[in-house]
Amino acid sequence: MKQLKLQIGEFSRLCGVTIKTLRHYDKLGLLIPEHIDRYSGYRYYSVGQMQKMGAIRELKSLGFSLVEIVDLYKQDTHYPDPAMLVTKIASTEQQLAQLQTRHTQLLAILNARKKHEEMEKFTIQALPSCTVASYKGSIRNYSELGSLCCEVIGPEMARLGCECPEPGFCFTRELGNEYKPESIDIEYCERVKEAKVDSELIHFYELPSVETAICYKHYGPYERLTDAYAEVFAYAEKEGYTILESPRAVYVDGIWNQENPDLWLTIVQLPVTK
Repeated sequence: MKQLKLQIGEFSRLCGVTIKTLRHYDKLGLLIPEHIDRYSGYRYYSVGQMQKMGAIRELKSLGFSLVEIVDLYKQDTHYPDPAMLVTKIASTEQQLAQLQTRHTQLLAILNARKKHEEMEKFTIQALPSCTVASYKGSIRNYSELGSLCCEVIGPEMARLGCECPEPGFCFTRELGNEYKPESIDIEYCERVKEAKVDSELIHFYELPSVETAICYKHYGPYERLTDAYAEVFAYAEKEGYTILESPRAVYVDGIWNQENPDLWLTIVQLPVTK
């Protein structure tokens, strides 16, 4: 019967191993080509060696090293005896215990890291009282807020003689009990040194202090503030807080000092209690 000879490339493809691996096994004396052409140097493997390759792969999957597999074939046993299997089982159990310990340690590190990141993202602060100039009105979207401040609120506050202490502090909070797609009812508040006489646009009052507020740093355009509110409310629920009033959006960095909307910093403050 004519013996089939398989070139190294075909043998590699049929057995699912790389040519580099086959050359390495050849150097180890584990799987030597059945025939090497003396003129071309081509390496040929036999059909029977496909079965040996399968056995080698199985032993590797069971955790036996190439050195151990070479020894098995040198001893002509080709398969581990019961004593070797018992030893390998004990070694595997030890590795499992080590992996379980490592798994526990990694989980602890991950949870600590998540906790640290959450603490960096959320802070609990007391908010002091202050005198504010308040404007209540409607905007179609938050992109109108800049022009509203520059063209309406700012000039009116200047006309009334308002002085704003440093650092500046201004925020908005939404009014009403439901979402209206055509407009957003807001109150815009800005800290001032002292109250002036109210006008049709501006009303002055003492903003009361807040003993506990969840504060969250949000970077991005104002259209994504709803995502920030969702995170703050989820944190409040998880930590067992009761919400006292609607959240404030405090404007730190915006179009006035950052061209890139992704760098706009808004701090969401949610007054809460336990």
